[in-house]
Amino acid sequence: MPKTLPQAFQRNFLGNAPKWYKLTILFFLIINPVLLYTVGPFITGWVLIGEFIFTLAMALKCYPLPAGGLLAIEAVAIGLTNPESVYHETLANFEVILLLIFMVAGIYFMKDFLQFTFTRILVRVQSKMYISLLFCFAGAFLSAFLDALTVTAVIIAVAYGFYNIYHRYVSGQGMQTSHDLMTDKALKDVHRQELQQFRGFLRNLMMHGAVGTALGGVCTLVGEPQNLLIASEMGWHFMPFFFKTAPISMPVLVVGLATCALLEKYKLFTYGVEMPGDIRSHLLETAVEMEEKRGARGRAKLITQGLAGLWLIIALGFHLAAVGIIGLSVIVLLTSFNGVIEEHQMGAAFEEALPFTALLVVFFSIVAVIHDQHLFAPVINSVLAVQGQMQLVAYFVANGLLSIMSDNVFVATVYISETKMHFVHMLDAIPDIGMTGEQLMEKLTDYRIPRQEVLATLPQSAAEQAGALMHQLDRLAVSINTGTNIPSIATPNGQAAFLFLLTSALAPVIRLSYGRMVLLAFPYFITMSLTGLAATYFLL
Repeated sequence: MPKTLPQAFQRNFLGNAPKWYKLTILFFLIINPVLLYTVGPFITGWVLIGEFIFTLAMALKCYPLPAGGLLAIEAVAIGLTNPESVYHETLANFEVILLLIFMVAGIYFMKDFLQFTFTRILVRVQSKMYISLLFCFAGAFLSAFLDALTVTAVIIAVAYGFYNIYHRYVSGQGMQTSHDLMTDKALKDVHRQELQQFRGFLRNLMMHGAVGTALGGVCTLVGEPQNLLIASEMGWHFMPFFFKTAPISMPVLVVGLATCALLEKYKLFTYGVEMPGDIRSHLLETAVEMEEKRGARGRAKLITQGLAGLWLIIALGFHLAAVGIIGLSVIVLLTSFNGVIEEHQMGAAFEEALPFTALLVVFFSIVAVIHDQHLFAPVINSVLAVQGQMQLVAYFVANGLLSIMSDNVFVATVYISETKMHFVHMLDAIPDIGMTGEQLMEKLTDYRIPRQEVLATLPQSAAEQAGALMHQLDRLAVSINTGTNIPSIATPNGQAAFLFLLTSALAPVIRLSYGRMVLLAFPYFITMSLTGLAATYFLL
């Protein structure tokens, strides 16, 4: 315990983060103003990006919001950007913020239905390969319409609940007593061996499910936060987004599911661990008891949640409202018809999303620095100098590599905004368009106005040039989306769902470490990334 006030301040700064991490952040905060006045804003801006990526990569040591937020505040304070630019970037992506606040909270109230689905798969299906495929496909399907983080949270809750039940059973502990799931001291040797096998079984399923959220998340504009961000920049709603990404997302989905089956069949990369028979019979008995206790009222809640899920799919498919507003409608329907009427019951629904929402606004602060200092102009120009299909491949690779190291939402935010800005300048260079490039881009990316109607108002030569530019921008936007979604499964740093799994209460009890997660993700990373790369070159 600190004895003096200075020691207390030192201990409080970034809490339980390692001392070396605290010193590193302090060094960043001290060196940035020095760099600004010695080497100028351009180099300082790039150093700031490197520092921010460091905070994302070290997310297991400290959630990036405090340290990254300090860097963002300093960037504004020393003049690398200004509050107006930060507000402009945030306002431009308001629909994404609505998605995170309301859609994630809305899916929270559907957790009973989702847990019911995954529990049925886990205890009713006998074949490990079929269970794995169902977990992977269910994760993909649900993430395409819901939210990958929430789907992952449901899978974790199901696995943790069953692990808790069985660990207590073999330890001779009841459900009402306090119990440490980390210790196996009270277990007999035969139970200890079965428990180790059960942990391997759950590790396999958790990774199949997590990869499934990535397979489905890339397909639609609600699957991942960056999808909606890209869609809002391009003026795409649900169905256009799906069809534009399908040449890459569909082959990757097929290959991902095939990889799941092959890993289980040939027991590669520590996959193929079976559930011990004694555990299956005990879990089945427990599941039957849980269903009996649910009663008529519980079944009515499941039906209501299922109908709300159907409404969600229809509303998204026909773009009946902004995604966040549809999420809000789900909250209203489920709370009213399922009797959730107290404030504290609703508050828990917003806890999962709000920290990431705050972090996203910090992302936008760094993006404001990039815009104001034109940091990415040389990078974008060099990549766009590549001709033909190789330009799309270069975008896929660049976004993929950066997403592996940092965070795919941040990478997508930077690339789509900077690429669109570059194309605005290219539209500006077209003669006789009768307006600025920015005004023309606003019309061409307004989902309420068919693009061909806008082009029809231009002279023929200008319309042909603008149409060709927008066609290429569409394809680059797809490359950004797939590049940030697919290769980022290589590490927990890139995929929020993977990081959520790694930092969950389940990970330590099933012995799922960072290194083991990277190993389990590796075969998926290879097959899905190569498929995405080939599809980008040949099909996009």
